[in-house]
Amino acid sequence: MIRTFRLDQADFQELSDGAVAERLLEANWIDAYDLGDEDREALKPFLAEELPANTDIEEIESSARFFTDTDGLHVHSLFLSRNEGKHQTNTVVFILQSQRLLSLREDDLADFRLFRLRARRGQTEAHSPQSLIVTLFEQKVENLADSIEDMHRDLEQVSHMVLEIEDADLEEAIDRLAKVEDSVGKIRLCLMDTQRSLYFLIRHLRYHAELQEQAKEALQDVEVLMSHSTFLSDKVNFLMDTTQGFINIEQNQIIKIFSIASVVFLPPTMIASIYGMNFEVMPELSWSFGYPMAIGLMALSGISPYLYFKYRGWL
Repeated sequence: MIRTFRLDQADFQELSDGAVAERLLEANWIDAYDLGDEDREALKPFLAEELPANTDIEEIESSARFFTDTDGLHVHSLFLSRNEGKHQTNTVVFILQSQRLLSLREDDLADFRLFRLRARRGQTEAHSPQSLIVTLFEQKVENLADSIEDMHRDLEQVSHMVLEIEDADLEEAIDRLAKVEDSVGKIRLCLMDTQRSLYFLIRHLRYHAELQEQAKEALQDVEVLMSHSTFLSDKVNFLMDTTQGFINIEQNQIIKIFSIASVVFLPPTMIASIYGMNFEVMPELSWSFGYPMAIGLMALSGISPYLYFKYRGWL
């Protein structure tokens, strides 16, 4: 699907009337996702090179993600999305030309839906394709900050569960911590990628001092968020270690109970084994008090270790 927008004195206007080819010629921003064969054909006149393949998009080296060619300035950047409660990363290809910006991706991401909503409400300003891409990255940083705040709230809930609730479900806590760690890792990956993208844009927007300053401010926000993500990751590791420690303590308590029980029942078992032997000559065999004596010895031999453990503070 291809959506086209025209910049008109910092206002956005989505072009929805007319044929696709006509709208593409008028557009300052061509936003395309889930491209079909017809969409790819429609975009060919605006690109001297072939559209990048998925394998090229996902490459992580800087030379493959940030470069310039005859088509313009290329920036391949990771955006965060949420699917079925799990965070995912999606690569968006930006191609910045003198009169237009092309953005290509697989799905319609929430960042772009929010940007279009803000644009319709007049809450964003972009007077050129160059300012448009910087503004998009500014909003991306804001959304990543919101995601970090959400992760912090989730982590506080798990922290309360682990450290303050005595009968908390620790297995559930580990599951939630693993999900938070996975999300924080993906957020941090997006922040690192955004940092590289902004550095690249700052170098290539040297004739746009105002946009350079705007990008530098966004870069400062990224560096602050990187510190927050590191803190969250450290706290997740701390809570994970603490939770596993509590689980080990509970397991040790169970093993301790079984160990003490085996020691307590060992002497009575030995006495019962002795008097369970079938020998013809046994002194207590015909004694009328033999059975009560054997029961008494078993009870005494079981109670004595228990009282000793209690005295030593092992119970």
